[in-house]
Amino acid sequence: MNRKMFIYQLLPRLFGNKAADNKTNGSIEENGTGKFNDISDTVLQKIKASGYTHVWYIGVLAHASTTDYTAYGLPAEYPEIIKGKAGSPYAVRDYYDVDPDLAVDVPGRMAEFEALIRRTHAAGLKVIIDNVPNHVARNYRSVNKPSGVKDFGEGDDTSQAFSPQNNFYYIPGQPLEIHRSHRESTAPAYNEFPAKATGNDCFSHRPTQSDWYETVKLNYGVDYLNGRKPHFDPIPDTWIKMRDILLYWAEKDVDGFRCDMAEMVPLAFWRWAIPQVKGQFPNIIFLAEIYNPSVYRDFLADNVFDYLYDKVGLYDVLRDVSRGHRPSSDITYALNDVGDIQHRMLNFMENHDEQRLASDYFLKEGSKGKAAMIATCCVNTNPVMIYAGQELGERGMDEEGFSGRDGRTTIFDYWSVDTLRRWNNNGRWDDALLSGEEKQLQQFYRRLITLCNKEAALADGLFYDLMPSNYENREFDSSRLFAFLRSDKKELLLVITNFDDAIQECTVHIPRHALTFFEITDTGRGVLTPLLHENGKELPFMSGSPVRISLDPYSGEIYRISFS
Repeated sequence: MNRKMFIYQLLPRLFGNKAADNKTNGSIEENGTGKFNDISDTVLQKIKASGYTHVWYIGVLAHASTTDYTAYGLPAEYPEIIKGKAGSPYAVRDYYDVDPDLAVDVPGRMAEFEALIRRTHAAGLKVIIDNVPNHVARNYRSVNKPSGVKDFGEGDDTSQAFSPQNNFYYIPGQPLEIHRSHRESTAPAYNEFPAKATGNDCFSHRPTQSDWYETVKLNYGVDYLNGRKPHFDPIPDTWIKMRDILLYWAEKDVDGFRCDMAEMVPLAFWRWAIPQVKGQFPNIIFLAEIYNPSVYRDFLADNVFDYLYDKVGLYDVLRDVSRGHRPSSDITYALNDVGDIQHRMLNFMENHDEQRLASDYFLKEGSKGKAAMIATCCVNTNPVMIYAGQELGERGMDEEGFSGRDGRTTIFDYWSVDTLRRWNNNGRWDDALLSGEEKQLQQFYRRLITLCNKEAALADGLFYDLMPSNYENREFDSSRLFAFLRSDKKELLLVITNFDDAIQECTVHIPRHALTFFEITDTGRGVLTPLLHENGKELPFMSGSPVRISLDPYSGEIYRISFS
């Protein structure tokens, strides 16, 4: 069977949390937390059966939180440099450890994560975890590093604002001054002298609340305050430390890394480090979170990254098209912008940074995202990601604490997500507590994803855009419809989506050139068989004549074209 990569992204802290009651700004004792062990064989097998190939576990690495684990030998925490009670998964306090929140037995936390890796593999799925290379928690200190490994900053000359062999950047002679929330005014004060530069390239000892104040920027040998001059010879110490961290996790049988804010780290580092990791682990994948299209191809060249985020291209366009702010014809231009590398772009309509499709700030109902998801999944052979709860229409409209009611599911707070908790159903992972609408949406995602795995034309085939052939078609609204063909030169599929809030009765012109392009024998007559919706009707097809199709609002269909 041909395989198209589908990634199921989940935050274990939220995913397995069975607590029924939530308190705004609640502690771990009040709101509970999911554990590695909650991600059972049962749910992993369900994820696999839904068509996914990979699970991206976010929040695995030990990160700063307000929960006290000093009794277990872990460093004291300081609420003033932590976002939320649970903390940001991207403020890593120990690259060689996992989050103790996620362990039933805190001293055995690494063994519990390793068992999760084995369970995931046993279910036929691969494991992706985060690599957070640009910044660390302000109070970073590794207690789990291998013998002989020096900590970040351990040998730094703190009198120098910049030195190529320092791990951090400093503001000499200046203490860190950070605004302290009144809620945490009784907590011990965090002292940092000299102040270190903040993770979002803030070279001030007074980071603001809009800065990534909970993090410290790592120094890869770039002198930012002197024209970003590179100092890469000899190899900076940070390069060596970060390569060794990647190898540490690769040796634990992790199958891939999603590299956080990869473009904030010099490309020269990635060109040096990734080939070394792949030299030992040739099947491991590297996925870059990146938002600058001008450097996309550089990050994909020379055996560096395998895949890149397609956020500022396809995601942004589909979001606007879905909300009626742009014509659907703009999808063509988004695809053309990355035409030669589109097969290496990661498509998605949700992740932990973006607003939920069903939120009040996006489409208000998860079912209205069907058209966007059909396009996202079917336009090419590239990987696709779904965020846990998306397939259930999770709205992300809770006011959890640090994360307010913003249409996103918090990553900063201890919380129990309503749809996930009901699907969990005390570890049964069934649909007994799901609504009819949630079950239908879950089934739609399952059918769409399994189709993309099953149909070779979708998993491996070529793409043919039908929009140019239908711009002058008066019975095809190119501002609300999007249509294309996929074929592996054996099977031919028509994919058409309707982004409008009303039923669209349309005709689609398929030019003879498309059949020639795919080397499909044209017998003149055939039939269109719907694959996505079981109650769909077959439609007669005559080459050279438009096909008449009716499409539900915010939906679409995938048709197999068979010639008689």
